[in-house]
Amino acid sequence: MSIEVKTPNLPESVSDATIVVWHKNQGDNVLKNENLVDLETDKVVLEVTAPESGVLTSIHRGNGAVVSSGDLLAIIDRAASQLQNEPANRPSSSINEPLALSPSVRRLINEKELDPSLIKGSGKDGRLTKSDVLDFINLQQSGGSERPGQSFPLTPAPSPIANNADETIITSSHRPEQRVPMTRLRAKIAERLLQAQQNAAMLTTFNEVNMQSIIDLRNQYKTRFEQKHIIKLGFMSFFVKASIEALKRFPAINASIDQNDIIYHGYYDIGIAISSPRGLIVPVLRDADQLDFAGIEKGIVDFGEKARSGHLSFEDLKGGTFTITNGGIFGSMLSTPILNPPQCAILGMHAIKERPVVESNQIVIRPIMYLALSYDHRLVDGRDAVQFLVTIKECLESPAHLLLNI
Repeated sequence: MSIEVKTPNLPESVSDATIVVWHKNQGDNVLKNENLVDLETDKVVLEVTAPESGVLTSIHRGNGAVVSSGDLLAIIDRAASQLQNEPANRPSSSINEPLALSPSVRRLINEKELDPSLIKGSGKDGRLTKSDVLDFINLQQSGGSERPGQSFPLTPAPSPIANNADETIITSSHRPEQRVPMTRLRAKIAERLLQAQQNAAMLTTFNEVNMQSIIDLRNQYKTRFEQKHIIKLGFMSFFVKASIEALKRFPAINASIDQNDIIYHGYYDIGIAISSPRGLIVPVLRDADQLDFAGIEKGIVDFGEKARSGHLSFEDLKGGTFTITNGGIFGSMLSTPILNPPQCAILGMHAIKERPVVESNQIVIRPIMYLALSYDHRLVDGRDAVQFLVTIKECLESPAHLLLNI
C-alpha cells in the first residue's frame, strides 16, 4: 500500500516553504513518526514526519525546492517484511537520532558526517546543542584533523546556514570566501527592517534608569523565588511589568496603524526579541498583564529553549502589540532599536554599568542602564513617548509601583 507524504497546511500568513534537507534517501526504511524532511518558512522550521512505517520509494521534491500546502513530497510503501529486519541492521544511534536531535543539530551532524554518540551533550537531559557539535568540530580541527584541500575552518562561527548543500566555497591560498543562500528567516528579517524604515516616521527617545533598587530586591528574594517557582528571577520580568504599566497609561503606544485607521489594542501581548541560531525572532507573551513574575520568567525561558532547538511554532510568533529587546546581554551600551511592524513602539534595554551620579549633592556610584524607545511619530507624539519612558524609569527605580499597583 502506497502512502503519500505531503506538505502540511501552512498558516494564512505563510504562502510557501523551502525544503532544507531530507534526512532519508530513496529506498530507505522509515519508522512511523520519524522525521523525513525539514521545511523552512520565514518564521520557523517544520519537521515532516512519516505517517506510517515503510520504505521511502520515491522523493518528488528535492533540497531547495519551494513547496506549498498539500504538495506531494514523497511516497512511502508499507513494506512490513523489510521493516522487521531494520532494527537489527540499523545502528542504535540512528534509531534514536530523530527523537534526540533538533533539526539544526541533526543537519550539522549529517553534513559533517559525525557520530552523535561521540559528542557530549550540555542541553537538558544531556541533549546535544548546536554549540556542542561546533565545539566538537573545533576540537577535532585543533588536533590537526582537516578536510583535504580546505584551508579554512569547516564551520565558520557563527554561520546560520539553512542548507549547506547549496553553498559555494571560493578559496585561494590566502583569501577564502564562502557564498551561501540567504535563509528564509534572514530574508524576512531584511524585508521587515526595510519596511519599518520606509513606512514609518521612526524616532527614538532615551533615558537612564538606576537599577540599584531592582538589583537589591532581586538579590534579597532570588533564592526564595527560585525555590518556590523553580525558575530564576531575572531582570526581564521587571521590564515587562513596567512596560505594561506604562502601556496602560499611554494606550497609543499599544496601538497600531492599519491604512487610515488606528487600532487600539485592549490587551497586552509583549514580544520578546531572542537571538536564535537562525536569526532574530520575536516570540510573544500572550496576555502578559495577567502573568505574575514567575509566569513571565517561565515563558521567556521556554521561548529560549524552543528557539535553540528549532521548535518555535507559528502561534508563538504571531501578533504582538509591543516589543522589548535586550542588547545588553551582548554588551551593547546604547542603540536605536527598529520597529517591529505593525507595532508602533519598541523598548531597547542595554548593559548595566556602574557610573557616577549625583544624589543629594554628592557623587555616588550606581548601576545605570540606558533605555531607548523607538516609536512611530505618525501615531505617537513626542510628549507621550518621553512620559512613557519616564513611567518605566519610575516603576523600575521604585518597584513598589509594580508590587502595589500605584
